[in-house]
Amino acid sequence: MKLNTQNAEFILSAAKMSDCPRDKLPQIAFAGRSNVGKSSVINRLLGRKNFARVGSAPGKTTHINYFRIDQKVYLVDLPGYGYAKVSKQERARWGKLIEQWFADVELLTLGILIVDLRHKPTNDDCVMAQWFKDSGKPFVVVANKHDKIKKSEWEPNVARIRDTLELDEQTPVISFSAEKGLGREELLGVILEHIRVGGEE
Repeated sequence: MKLNTQNAEFILSAAKMSDCPRDKLPQIAFAGRSNVGKSSVINRLLGRKNFARVGSAPGKTTHINYFRIDQKVYLVDLPGYGYAKVSKQERARWGKLIEQWFADVELLTLGILIVDLRHKPTNDDCVMAQWFKDSGKPFVVVANKHDKIKKSEWEPNVARIRDTLELDEQTPVISFSAEKGLGREELLGVILEHIRVGGEE
């Protein structure tokens, strides 16, 4: 399958489960801390500079943003977590929405967890990794900000991520640089593979 990543459109911002599309297209979900560069990773993947905009309003962190790519697949931008200025009420609302979303077996096709290659994954990262594991669906870890560390740190830092998140051998960890484009083709290849596996030609 070929995927024209330039043919991308914002569909909706879901604040509740009834807003989520259910038209049988594969849904590729992106999750990560609020400051990990999730929007930048999506923009680099699509080859668009300002497509997935960083939300400036904390209230937006409780919404799930849907982008449709080439009429074949959704990229699902899950709310960023770990944002310190969000109220307890907002965090509770976020948690409820995410719990409901993961509980709906019709939605998730492939999960993509974005972490910072420079640092050990946080407790929040570990919780999100467990959400993906519990879903029973495949997921990939994207270790962003590869360009920010020394070459000698690449392999040890990837190993630390794999160990901290307790990943099995089948779960890829892709070194990625949203700034330089490293890892884009590998991530796109994984996405295309799971779209084909899902039977969406």
